[in-house]
Amino acid sequence: MTRVGAYAPVLPLLAVVVLLALPLGPGGEGGAGPADAVSALVVLYCAIRLVRDRRRPLSPAAAVVLGLPVLGIAVAAAGAVSPGEGLVGLGRYLQVFVLVPLAVLLLLRDRADFRLLAWSFVGLAVWQGAVGVHQYATATGASYQGRPVRAVGTFGAQDVMGMATVVSLGLVCAVGLALGSAPVRQRVTALACAALLLPPLAVSFSRGAWIATAVTLVAQLLLSGLRRALSAGAVVVAASVILVGGFGVGTAMLQERISSITRVADAPDQSVTDRYTMWAAATGMWGEHPLAGVGLKGFPEHRDGHSSLALSAGSDTEGAGAAFRKQPLLSPHNMYLLVLAEQGLIGLLALAGSWLALLVCAVRALWRTRRTAGPGLDCGLVASGLLVWQLTDFAYADIGGPSTVLTAMCFGLAAWWGLSDRTGPTAREPAVAVTDARGAAQGAATR
Repeated sequence: MTRVGAYAPVLPLLAVVVLLALPLGPGGEGGAGPADAVSALVVLYCAIRLVRDRRRPLSPAAAVVLGLPVLGIAVAAAGAVSPGEGLVGLGRYLQVFVLVPLAVLLLLRDRADFRLLAWSFVGLAVWQGAVGVHQYATATGASYQGRPVRAVGTFGAQDVMGMATVVSLGLVCAVGLALGSAPVRQRVTALACAALLLPPLAVSFSRGAWIATAVTLVAQLLLSGLRRALSAGAVVVAASVILVGGFGVGTAMLQERISSITRVADAPDQSVTDRYTMWAAATGMWGEHPLAGVGLKGFPEHRDGHSSLALSAGSDTEGAGAAFRKQPLLSPHNMYLLVLAEQGLIGLLALAGSWLALLVCAVRALWRTRRTAGPGLDCGLVASGLLVWQLTDFAYADIGGPSTVLTAMCFGLAAWWGLSDRTGPTAREPAVAVTDARGAAQGAATR
């Protein structure tokens, strides 16, 4: 009981991750799920703790960085098509970019809590990846090129990016933990988990997730040091050769999907054409409303007026237990353009400014840890890696679906690493070290 009580503040955050392992049921709409509801309770729990403890919760820097998005979100909510849509959009943006990150920042007390949450990301990714590989192997996944082989985990065909997101984030956490200075057994376990997550990421057929993961892994290797980057890079190349050549992971469909990345401009498929068309529509909306955008949740309302005839009626989804349906295209699948269209320059500068400041703080803290050989290198690599992955993936995706709550938690982990006092009196690891040293000194005096 004492050990469980020691982790009481972080347990609600773990509950959010655990709920994402549950199946949502076929035919779901891909919107908010049980994990989102629990995340709201986590925010309430955090607020109650702050009131009870009567302490100043945030440093001025943290308050500015995490509070900056509120400006653009509030302005865009006031200009929404309807008050109801404005309130819904306001709640979602505040949840993902302000409230849940703040709760993560305030509930995590030290590196032990951070690592526990990072390992929960890895565990969730391994579970979802196992389900996804089974779907691919047994042809029970979502439809891809007319065959039910796309791995989607428990998220269903209406949220084909859900499993890819979870597996990518788990892979980033595993690599960060493996590159740290933890005991050898933990680093080997993390490296093994990273290798296990490569096949499910491959059979997710998500080009955006592949690109974001590749960029992030390179960044993590470089941030961990040149020598370590070269040795780890050799391991990754060897693992890729074994997976592709030895186990036949590189099927014709997978190879075709990979090669399509390099010809998106020459011979784009319909999904790429739709994306380009919606990007152009988002840019057109911003051109008409440059400062404040068309308002939260306004992209679907203004899409047809700014789209060409090349835009299809929607994407076809079926498989993984769901019947065929035409899923409407309600966002540009680019977070930066979505913010620009709905919130204008005010919103984009506020949100992107917050993200950039958070990235600078996280990388600076990581660089300082490396330079001083301080503890927590693995935490810094995980936090920086998660943030790099999100900011890269935002060029190909936006928020939406049950896995979005993980995006909020990623920003919270990055905020804890970059903005909190990790050596203060609430950090359990330094306190344990001091206690052990005092105990050793007393024992020596007694002897």
